[in-house]
Amino acid sequence: MKNQLTIFLLFLSFFSYGQTETNWKKSAFTISPEFLIGKTMEANDGFPSTGLQKQLIINFGRDNTNNPQQWAQQLKSPKTGFSFGITEFGNLDSLGIALTAMPFIEFNAFGSNRFKVHTGVGASYFTKKYDPTTNPLNRAVTTSITWAFRTYLFYEFLATEQIDWRVGLGYSHHSNGHTRLLNIGYNSFLVSFSADIKNPLQQTPALSEIIIQKHKQTVNNYFALRGGLGINTLATAINNTDFVYNFAGEYGRIYNNTFKIGVGFYSRLYQHYYNYIKGNESLVQPGRDYDYFRSNPYYYASNFGVSIHGEIFLNHIGIDLQLGYNFHKPAYEMDYRMNEGWENTPREIPTDWVLGALNTKYSLKYRISSRIGLKYYLIGMEKAPKNNFYLGAHINANLGQADFSEFSFGYVRSFNFRERS
Repeated sequence: MKNQLTIFLLFLSFFSYGQTETNWKKSAFTISPEFLIGKTMEANDGFPSTGLQKQLIINFGRDNTNNPQQWAQQLKSPKTGFSFGITEFGNLDSLGIALTAMPFIEFNAFGSNRFKVHTGVGASYFTKKYDPTTNPLNRAVTTSITWAFRTYLFYEFLATEQIDWRVGLGYSHHSNGHTRLLNIGYNSFLVSFSADIKNPLQQTPALSEIIIQKHKQTVNNYFALRGGLGINTLATAINNTDFVYNFAGEYGRIYNNTFKIGVGFYSRLYQHYYNYIKGNESLVQPGRDYDYFRSNPYYYASNFGVSIHGEIFLNHIGIDLQLGYNFHKPAYEMDYRMNEGWENTPREIPTDWVLGALNTKYSLKYRISSRIGLKYYLIGMEKAPKNNFYLGAHINANLGQADFSEFSFGYVRSFNFRERS
């Protein structure tokens, strides 16, 4: 999990400062202190009682109104940047405090400059987590480092010469990406009050005379390959972290150096599944439900699927989303039944133990995969490179339930560049 935080700290710096330096940036810096109150939802039966959740966040941003790059024009000049925050969840003894670092992007909404949609993904450090002896009631967070997600709608109710005052409403989430169980996570709904402090340089006459050159409409084809190393855990009785080995490819188109859409494939090998089979654990022993897995551990521990991809480029940064369909993931049936049956399934599972039922919920999770995260490209997309490399940090899920956290390295080859009419 330390690697997870390191990757995101790199993204924090790249997210705002990864573009070509130009004079417009001198006036683009903004700062928005924000105070939030709300409620931490109960994560499990017997969850500790909580008062009001309180957050203090400082948003360091960049107003891209005068950004001459193509992505800024295509996306209608969103604000980008990163946030540092501290959260007190309403019970210091059991829930503690979270320190969060998070890249964000903020768009106008409903065709109005007064409404803003603000969203971000990053990492949090927790001072309190589950402990069977000292903190048994809080089963929401079991690792010191977690993923952090945030989506808010802001409304600017008062604009002055120096400060725009805003209120907001939104949702925050923290979970560890299935790197350790339990992984229920914190879900919170909060009200926000913030001050968007204007940069005095924005009012200079020179900036009002800036003319941003229109970019040509372009399209090109691409293919990409990536390798990734994921981390996850199997069950509460086998709760150590192990690897998920990934290889994937895709093909598609990039529009205006800003939007990408493609189709692809992925291949994965789950070390936990392989170890469970090779170790002759309970459910694969002779006469048990999955004893046939032992005939080919690699085959039954693997996962193959096809996918569709969407990505938004902010020059060096890619905001990446994938939706996949699994046509081969046999060990997930065993995984699901082990974790969805009676609580606290032991490592040595008795023959009369009730395993989870294979219902519609299982079918959807077995077939549908998803993947969301950030990439950092070595060469900014503004240069329309023919060859490019990237580092990525993603969370992968079975439908909407976390499967594993992943760090990846990829190569992109672009070709057939042309203008669109």
